[in-house]
Amino acid sequence: MRPQRLKDGYIPYPRIEEVLQQGEPYPQVILPPFGGYWIEDPDAPAAIPSWENGFCDEENGEESISGQFGYRLESNYAIRAYRKHFLGREHLNFYCTASNHGNLVLSLRHEEVKEQEYLQIILRTPSRTIYDKISLAGLTELPSVPQLAKILCEDIVGLRFSPVLYPRGSQLIVNYDEHELNNTFKFGVIYQKFGQVRKSVLNSCCFISKHLYFQYIFSLCLVFRFRGGLDVSHGQTGSQSVYTVFRGQELMFHISTKLPYTEGDIQQVQRKRHIGNDIVAAVFQEEATPFVPDMIASNFLHAYILVQVENPGTDDTTYKVSVTAREDVPQFGPPLPIPPIFKKGPEFREFLLTKLINAELACYRSSRFAKLEERTRTELLDNLHNELHKRTQAILGHPLSADEERIENGGHGGILESIKVLSQKDQPSYSHAACQNGPFNVFVSVSAGDARAQSLYGGDGGVLCDQRSLDSGHLSQEVRSETLSNPSSPEILSNERLIF
Repeated sequence: MRPQRLKDGYIPYPRIEEVLQQGEPYPQVILPPFGGYWIEDPDAPAAIPSWENGFCDEENGEESISGQFGYRLESNYAIRAYRKHFLGREHLNFYCTASNHGNLVLSLRHEEVKEQEYLQIILRTPSRTIYDKISLAGLTELPSVPQLAKILCEDIVGLRFSPVLYPRGSQLIVNYDEHELNNTFKFGVIYQKFGQVRKSVLNSCCFISKHLYFQYIFSLCLVFRFRGGLDVSHGQTGSQSVYTVFRGQELMFHISTKLPYTEGDIQQVQRKRHIGNDIVAAVFQEEATPFVPDMIASNFLHAYILVQVENPGTDDTTYKVSVTAREDVPQFGPPLPIPPIFKKGPEFREFLLTKLINAELACYRSSRFAKLEERTRTELLDNLHNELHKRTQAILGHPLSADEERIENGGHGGILESIKVLSQKDQPSYSHAACQNGPFNVFVSVSAGDARAQSLYGGDGGVLCDQRSLDSGHLSQEVRSETLSNPSSPEILSNERLIF
């Protein structure tokens, strides 16, 4: 059936009902009528974009993050570079106030390897952290700090750097860098029967016996260190789940058939509350049947890994894999083989788990999550910059005045300052600018019940040492309670609530 051309000339993709009417062979996944998603093509693989400066694998000759079968976890090496190459070694730190990119923090280390001199540089901006290693061969003198910053980010202008003199500044910096580190992930697992075309049906199968092969793919455990939003005390989210540790990463799977099933509930809210708040889901198909990524209406689900089992229960069991994601999610590895079929065994397990983790990391770079992450990075970088400046001035014997400290803190004088303003309201010396100060300081709230939660500042006023206290710090605290891989309760949702 030829799709009807719309007035604007756009030809929508065929609906799933039309695809089913055409008969076999059926594709594993089809695009929604009006697009918005991409499908990975193993015959014409798109080049997986190289991670921007600092986003790379381990350096050549160093510890590899490849698995037994060569499938690599894609990670931001820049956020680990400071601890690996700078911390505990002679280096210099600088901060820059109010460039055209906002506040900046730069770290610089000189090293000599086999009679060749190098400079290792880390530049922290509100949008990203950049790491590079440049050779000094042929240079008669070292570049200045503003010149080095411009090498890493050409469009930065108006640079005036100051050295960090606070002896504990390195600890503050490494705490900031590692706020993005995360080693906990949660994924949805959906079972699709042949011919299912409605989202209300995807979660309605209550026969766990058909999913015994999950126990081979994922290690089953009933006692969890990372609970992935599940109730492990009262059984309100079921009695079983699937959990495993893979290359140091803790993975929890929200399996639709292991979550509570409510007779008569077409929407199956209990299941959607968990799977709909995941970012990546694996869809296991009973047999060849098409899946449409918009069958599940969720603000958070951005990528799907489709797995179709062939010859189940035999020695010739194989898995056919397909991948689809929202159009603003960048491509991620490992690439699908040709043909995209795996034999049952450890290689498929490694491929699937690596693909799931890389999918979630790629989703964080989509426009929706990137904006939230940049806002969080900006706030934390401003806090780091202000703390380094305040501590440096104190070391020099020039502590900030009350007015300067208020400016450093964004103009908020707190409750005491508000009382002073009110008490001076009728006096001639009252400044109109003072009444614009907010009555309260900005606080970051954390759950008192989470043993890992701490305040944003440590005992010496520095940025928090344990990055997990920022909920593994991928995105803004407003959505971290359940949108990302963290142990928060699923009942705590933000205004970005799941839409069904």
